[in-house]
Amino acid sequence: MPRRLVILEHDHPFLHWDLLLEEEYSARTWRLLRKPCLGEPIAAEPLPNHRLMYLDYEGVVSGDRGTVKRFLAGTYQLLSDQTDVLAFALFDNSFAESVLIRTLEDGRPFVSFA
Repeated sequence: MPRRLVILEHDHPFLHWDLLLEEEYSARTWRLLRKPCLGEPIAAEPLPNHRLMYLDYEGVVSGDRGTVKRFLAGTYQLLSDQTDVLAFALFDNSFAESVLIRTLEDGRPFVSFA
């Protein structure tokens, strides 16, 4: 069953984009270090899971943590969840059809949209 996905443009502590994937009780989250684009790997940092409210939220973040604005919203279906590769199909958006999160041997994750 598809779950929700969102990418939020976040201006704190520096400009980045947060990729959130809905799970049962929270949203699995990565910080993308540049604006999402098709066909090019984007360096990412795993973050602690976020509250599900951020899947629908835009505006000021509490605690002087800047503001967030929706870049993309849709649904996803998990295709593969392995130690070094996470792949899923995207639906209900006009940006991309799939996402691949690959972790290199040195532990650095990269996100690719297609």
